[in-house]
Amino acid sequence: MTDFKLPPVYQLGYVVKDIEKAGDFYTSVYDIGPFEIIDEVDMDGAILRGKLISTKIKVAFAKSDKIELEFIQPLEGENVYTEFLETRGDGIHHLAFNVDDMITWKKEFAARGFEPVFHHDMVVMEFAYFDTSMFGGLMLELLYWKS
Repeated sequence: MTDFKLPPVYQLGYVVKDIEKAGDFYTSVYDIGPFEIIDEVDMDGAILRGKLISTKIKVAFAKSDKIELEFIQPLEGENVYTEFLETRGDGIHHLAFNVDDMITWKKEFAARGFEPVFHHDMVVMEFAYFDTSMFGGLMLELLYWKS
């Protein structure tokens, strides 16, 4: 994995059981926030390990200097976030990187033996998670923002 370089880290993604509680804590203790909360994100048509799924999440975003913090609370259906909560509880789930060409980056990862474990094209943006947890305990997320 050291023979190609990703862009700078854009986001730290946390999976949490209670998004309001997590946001309040980070705002009061770390002075990060306020968090912008989106109460329901419908990800009907996402792909989890090659299987089409329907799932819903709640998300919250705030900036800390140049890094975005994202909190994700699963609401409905199975996904990488429910799996994370079941096995680890609340915590840092992924590092995210903005890329300018999702197809090329997916090919780069595939050439190194990594296929997306969870991905979805959400019209305005596309994301793909790769399980890189064996190299530091976190997933890696690619984000492609469409113009």
